[in-house]
Amino acid sequence: MIVPVILSGGEGKRLWPMSSSARPKQFLRLTGDETLLQQTVRRLVDPALFGAPIIIGGVGQRFLIAEQLRAAGLAAGRIVLEPIGRNTGPALAAGALLAAEADPDALILSVHADAAIPDAAAFRATVARGVAAAAAGRVVLFGVKPSFAATGYGYIEPGAAIDPDVRAVARFREKPSAADAEGLVASGCLWNSGIFLMRAASLVEEFAAHEPAVLAAVRLALAKARTDADFLRLDPEAFAASPSIAIDHAVMERTGNAAVVEAGFAWSDIGSWSAVWEAQARDADGNATRGPTVLEDVSDSLVFSEGPEVAACGVSGFIIVATPEHVLIVPKVRDQSVKGLAERSAGR
Repeated sequence: MIVPVILSGGEGKRLWPMSSSARPKQFLRLTGDETLLQQTVRRLVDPALFGAPIIIGGVGQRFLIAEQLRAAGLAAGRIVLEPIGRNTGPALAAGALLAAEADPDALILSVHADAAIPDAAAFRATVARGVAAAAAGRVVLFGVKPSFAATGYGYIEPGAAIDPDVRAVARFREKPSAADAEGLVASGCLWNSGIFLMRAASLVEEFAAHEPAVLAAVRLALAKARTDADFLRLDPEAFAASPSIAIDHAVMERTGNAAVVEAGFAWSDIGSWSAVWEAQARDADGNATRGPTVLEDVSDSLVFSEGPEVAACGVSGFIIVATPEHVLIVPKVRDQSVKGLAERSAGR
């Protein structure tokens, strides 16, 4: 049985103004009738493969998580609340320690709550292909075949075959230049989805070897944790003492046991408004709309509104997003500027 560990702590500033620290993107309906969190948990409902998930999020998200699960008729094994953000390394250390405590032989599947994976059956089938290697002690990552030469994703270079479904990881490449990305795609490299499968006890061992300060702080935060209704509150002082580090830097780039399975599913981290546009059903002019909108001579654009009616005319390749408080207008090719705009708006 695999214990999913769902990371739900991100803020999603690149999807401002809909996404904010009070309502990050995993709690938004961006790619369907359910939020990204609800889609993620539903994707993991398969009693033959998965146990109840551990969901790890910020203390300010407690009611969002619980309410969205309740509204969708979904359940978590545990909801763990971080008193302060310490990146994905300490969060996954907590998930691994909890899973290993319940079952020393448990496998854990690390997933992010804010990714879009349209084909749940293909996702589960891909995960199943990595079980044997993970049970044998491998850190199994799932690499996605690129659909374009992305510069905002990390890449995995597959190495020698371990078995027909699994290859060793030769190296990682983080967010390359456009020219380097073209070369990586041409050479058969895969996008790093950030999804991985391994024994919980093995991940604990990796932390002990590479980031013992993280492991010690998280152990203490769990030992002093407080149960509050359906939530487990990590001890604030102990957790704050942990170094802030991503799981990629803490373990993945250091372990000698990394392996990769090529994913049989489409994937997007929904990390920009262009990615949201890509994930939508679009009309004959290439437009994706939601909420009250009026369009004339508009093409290849995303127009979302959570309040006022948005009317647009004579534009192509634009992102227009309106909430009751803010309006964003930006060319799709400039949507990486949104995070900076969000920070400037927050500072006003």
